[in-house]
Amino acid sequence: MKIGIVCYPTFGGSGVVATELGLELSKRGHEIHFITYNQPVRLDLLSHNVHYHEVTVPEYPLFHYQPYELALSSKLVDMVKLHKIEILHVHYAIPHAYAAYMAKKMLQEEGIYVPIVTTLHGTDITLVGSHPFYKPAVTFSINKSDAVTAVSQSLKDDTLRLFDIKKDIHVVPNFIDLEKYKTHGMPDCQRGMMAKENEKIITHISNLRPVKRVQDVISVFYNIQKELPARLMFIGEGPEKEKIEQQCRDLGIANKVVFFGKSNEIDKILCFSDLFLLPSQTESFGLAALEAMASGVPVISSNSGGIPEVNIHGVSGFLSNVGDVVDMTKNALEVLRDDNLLKTFKDNARKEALKFDLHNIVPKYEAIYMDTLSKCFAL
Repeated sequence: MKIGIVCYPTFGGSGVVATELGLELSKRGHEIHFITYNQPVRLDLLSHNVHYHEVTVPEYPLFHYQPYELALSSKLVDMVKLHKIEILHVHYAIPHAYAAYMAKKMLQEEGIYVPIVTTLHGTDITLVGSHPFYKPAVTFSINKSDAVTAVSQSLKDDTLRLFDIKKDIHVVPNFIDLEKYKTHGMPDCQRGMMAKENEKIITHISNLRPVKRVQDVISVFYNIQKELPARLMFIGEGPEKEKIEQQCRDLGIANKVVFFGKSNEIDKILCFSDLFLLPSQTESFGLAALEAMASGVPVISSNSGGIPEVNIHGVSGFLSNVGDVVDMTKNALEVLRDDNLLKTFKDNARKEALKFDLHNIVPKYEAIYMDTLSKCFAL
């Protein structure tokens, strides 16, 4: 198949998953066309089966905000016609599904029919889509898609609760390439670079937005380090960074916290880690938790959104109510104080991550593409 993929080309979970999906589909013989405003951050290598087409938005004095949706729709029309793309897979209902539908209607005027598969990742539903201003556009975009997927059962339930949806929604979870997470315990994983031998390494990865509750990460770590030697690794950039840096200084633990910023070497950093903290207010899936588990890192998390579908309580880690720093601290110390128990949780984390290996998940998307194409052209 010739598949067009539209996503945000950023470090966020949706962009990473969309890029990894396209790369794996290309290995399975499909021709992939990424169509977005920048080359996706995980798209390191273009090939005869992987192509990137930049969406440029001309600046006009008439517009206070430049119309990206209009530019994207026009680019999709051009790319479908030029490369004979058979199906569009868009990540996020707005603006991407909205723009794809406009492209689809323009193409139909020329006798070209291209179905749309829309994947919901969470922000478009729980934060953006539920706003009354956007609700009609989100509802329209989902209902006009030829197939719709959500990355967790929790997100599917939220979508059906918040919107008047007439379409079936398939749950297809996020995934990872487990081959990239086999460095744990290997000689080149030089843990001593990050901490002393007797120190436990705690890690958090996010875009440091308020919804991630990164102040809770600091609070839990502060409690942990009072009980046993530990260091905290922060990966990511975002609006809460200055606040938590100040929080670290106020608590007197700045020398125990390392801020890496954005990184393409998450797997290498995780191979150092003993525990992963994810106290988010909500997560549609919890891709960061899955990446940690794939590296054999147990997860202490909130029980919100799709996280319980990934992090299994008492198996790969522990779940606590949102904001319950005391319970998260108790659970973290229970795991960290007992080396045998820590090893058990590490092994369990890897086993649970196996369920989400890309070789198990990508065929689900292929089946949806084939089913969508067959239904559309049977009409």
